[in-house]
Amino acid sequence: MFTGIITAIGTIRTLTPKAGGVALEMTSDTFDFDDVALGDSIALNGCCLTVVAQQPHTLFFDLSPETLRCTAGFVVGGRVNIEKAMRLSDRLSGHLVSGHIDGIGTIAQLTPIESAHESEHNYLLEIEVPTALMRFIAPKGSLTVHGVSLTINTVTENRATINLIPHTFANTVFSTMKKGDAVNLEVDLVARYIAQLLPR
Repeated sequence: MFTGIITAIGTIRTLTPKAGGVALEMTSDTFDFDDVALGDSIALNGCCLTVVAQQPHTLFFDLSPETLRCTAGFVVGGRVNIEKAMRLSDRLSGHLVSGHIDGIGTIAQLTPIESAHESEHNYLLEIEVPTALMRFIAPKGSLTVHGVSLTINTVTENRATINLIPHTFANTVFSTMKKGDAVNLEVDLVARYIAQLLPR
């Protein structure tokens, strides 16, 4: 389990085809590698992956064909949001995140909001959400976008609008993204189970 609070940004150095999928090599100058062990779960852009090998400042993961099919953002040179799996003793600063991607959305808008402080803008993030996921999206609810726990401001027919504070924008890959980019989406865990229990 994760919380959607990003601790570092990494870069995908290589993607190497192998039997049963692809081997991913990720490096980072800001991630704390000290307590990472083989078999640990690490979320990259919100996708829970298992550490299969490590070197100084580098981690290796195996991506299955299913993972590649239902995620976005895994390209050589691409930047990724990183989060370690939570401990039961950790503060839950974001919301409960499983690291299982429900669908791929598209950035419809990512623009600064005018502020009295020119150096610190909030940003308006508007995500086009797949139709099948819209039933899980609610105003003031939670949505994980590329691994980041975010609060939804407003909802329209197929879009969710979110406010990014300066800290979130500067310390995640959103700072390098633009309109039209694809993002991994995970809907609220509680909403998913409630929807499954309700009559269709």
